Amino acid sequence: MRVAVVFPGQGTQAPAMGAPWHDHPAWKIVEQAEAALGEPLAPLLLDTPAEGLARTREAQLAVLCTSLVAWEAARPMLDDVVAFAGHSLGQVTALIASGALDLEDGVRFAARRAELTQAAADAHPGRMAALLGATIEQADDACSAAPDAAWVANDNAPGQVVIAGTPDGVDRAVERAKALGVRRATPLKVGGAFHTPLMQSAGDDLTDVLTSVTFSEPSAPVVSNADGRAYTDSDGWRERLAAHVTVPVRWRTSMETLAGLGASTFVEVGYGSMIAGVAKRTVPDVRVLGCATPAECEALVSFPPTEEESQA
Repeated sequence: MRVAVVFPGQGTQAPAMGAPWHDHPAWKIVEQAEAALGEPLAPLLLDTPAEGLARTREAQLAVLCTSLVAWEAARPMLDDVVAFAGHSLGQVTALIASGALDLEDGVRFAARRAELTQAAADAHPGRMAALLGATIEQADDACSAAPDAAWVANDNAPGQVVIAGTPDGVDRAVERAKALGVRRATPLKVGGAFHTPLMQSAGDDLTDVLTSVTFSEPSAPVVSNADGRAYTDSDGWRERLAAHVTVPVRWRTSMETLAGLGASTFVEVGYGSMIAGVAKRTVPDVRVLGCATPAECEALVSFPPTEEESQA
């Protein structure tokens, strides 16, 4: 299989999401992450209730660690990885999985990123809402009803666009979206207007944080969901990651890029199936396999080539 490895972001967390991995050899990743941060992380994956996982730092560390444990198990099963990508926080996971970031630096960076974005959210309160059935053009038009107060934050797939901004700005944009015929606007349970200019203070602080982070060339291209382009360099990630928190997640474009690189199968590594859902809308000809449990990861080796690969 020619595989693109993709990782989920915040919003996919759930209580006991790491429980299937607790007795697996790959659990050592959690122990290494705990050593890097100097704090216990296992409870986030095993017994923290939903309200505890609603906080940004806890949610992101839980998602990151669960995904990296699953990647540790999946890695030996995949011998033709053409690219990596991750949704929002998942981009950090992708950089670690690709070898561009080592585990310890990556975990420490993810924790600091979560702290700084939450601090920005506390200083500049905001909300996010999903516009279901909206085109990107409709979402842009809706946000024009609240200049400098509402922005497109995620272009996930055709018909699934997320906007964010100040509370009043999002309300005005949602009203405009309804007038444009968007069938539903769903508030998201998140702690701020992430991936908008309201996160600028976090981006500025991350620029300083990233000066002490070491990057290497990845084992395969990593697609930046800030612009949907694939990168094989190392140093450019400092600028990309700092800017990433203030610009929209271009996930639809990222999936199209992964398919264009020759990936016939996406392997969604980590808890949940969010990426599979949006991939079906964007690149319907690409097969999506999940790797959320030990059994699913072990099964990867037995999946046959796609029909297209068999004919090649």
